[in-house]
Amino acid sequence: MSGAGKKIADVAFKASRTIDWDGMAKVLVTDEARREFSNLRRAFDEVNTQLQTKFSQEPEPIDWDFYRKGIGSGIVDMYKEAYDSVEIPKFVDTVTPEYKPKFDALLVELKEAEQKSLKESERLEKEIADVQEISKKLSTMTADEYFEKHPELKKKFDDEIRNDYWGY
Repeated sequence: MSGAGKKIADVAFKASRTIDWDGMAKVLVTDEARREFSNLRRAFDEVNTQLQTKFSQEPEPIDWDFYRKGIGSGIVDMYKEAYDSVEIPKFVDTVTPEYKPKFDALLVELKEAEQKSLKESERLEKEIADVQEISKKLSTMTADEYFEKHPELKKKFDDEIRNDYWGY
């Protein structure tokens, strides 16, 4: 198998393992989206299968004796010599080493951003729950109950009253 072909097949195989098809399917709402998603998955599987079979096999060796019997050894030897002299350059990956450190740094940054986002999401969910609780109780809540939940506001108002500051 050629280096580039093997690399393509390996990448396609790894990609098929990491795609959460079921998770993505759960997000779809319309029947049209489900049909398109099904078509995409089918096409992906076909291409992946083709890559796995086509690029994972070495080509069959040429039976030069078979052709010598049918055509003659002079012309077959000439073709064999030309075939053997062809050198297919091996794929040398110069891009990956250059971008791998940048990619790894981005992955670390992504993990940090994910953690930060999860903490912020948790904080916002708690804040939403507090606001919903207050909105339910607002019509029957006393000032003391409200200040009990928000002591910083009580301190601010007490300071303003104590300093004789009435907002004008």
